[in-house]
Amino acid sequence: MRRRLPPARWRGFAGAGLMVVGLLLAAYLNLGPGPAARSGDSTLVLLPRGAGVSQVSRVLKSSGVIRSELLFQVLARTTGAGRSLKAGEYDIPSRTSVLSILSDLQAGRTLHRSVTLPEGRTSAMIVRQLQNTEWLSGDLEVPEEGVLLPETYRADRGDTRQSLLDRMRSDQQALLDRLWAARQPGLPLSSPREAVILASIVEKETGQTDERKRVAGVFINRLRMGMRLQSDPTVIYAISRGEPLGRGLRASELLSRSPWNTYAYSGLPPTPIANPGKASLEAVLDPIQTQDLYFVADGTGGHVFARTLAEHNANVARWREVERARAGGG
Repeated sequence: MRRRLPPARWRGFAGAGLMVVGLLLAAYLNLGPGPAARSGDSTLVLLPRGAGVSQVSRVLKSSGVIRSELLFQVLARTTGAGRSLKAGEYDIPSRTSVLSILSDLQAGRTLHRSVTLPEGRTSAMIVRQLQNTEWLSGDLEVPEEGVLLPETYRADRGDTRQSLLDRMRSDQQALLDRLWAARQPGLPLSSPREAVILASIVEKETGQTDERKRVAGVFINRLRMGMRLQSDPTVIYAISRGEPLGRGLRASELLSRSPWNTYAYSGLPPTPIANPGKASLEAVLDPIQTQDLYFVADGTGGHVFARTLAEHNANVARWREVERARAGGG
């Protein structure tokens, strides 16, 4: 017995219904919430340069942020967004819709990372830090001392370490050109390089922002008078090239004949002893006008200043008492 087919109009309604269901399903998959992150609140996804829609969809699917490569490709191509997807690292929140992901990739809303290079580190220390920053790429050679500007720099995963180092060098040069052009008149500094050398000493002598210009003023006074700078950090640089000693300086080391030993020689050492930051460069090119010639630690992280040797010796004696009390647990 032959089965009777439903009238054509009912078959048309059924086909239309299936189409509507399909469209609703596609809309849900594209507009509705995506998969939950496999761990945490978001997923990091790295899209390589030159990746097309097919490769991007594979990366997104393997990362677990979309359910269907095909639906992503269809949406990317039908909307035209697939022609302008941006490479880079994306931090995609859990359950983000396909449409939102596509919008982010088209706008290039990548995750921007940053690396902070502290002031007062040697060039070797900065290179070591960059080499240990795993999301950067490439190797480095250690540049000459004092040519880098310590700062917080933004970068993307995969950027080269050399490009970051080049930015540090060019940023210092730009800053130095500006500060040197506006420097205080009559400074005993013959070149921007000498300013960097003195700024590196100021950087290592004090971590107090409000002291830098006063410390710089002391050293400027000494240079004008031909007095030796007598800076402990220059002796440490002579011994270890700036690496921490883990101990105090010995009397024999203060008498060493290294050209970096500012107890043994007048004037500036032959090179910077670190990479100074902006504040220290500003300090030596616009120091406080002072009659101070001496300073010593005050036991609180700062320094006490003096105009005469007698005043300075009294300050040193008080500092020695602080050291003895600390050594004795008092």
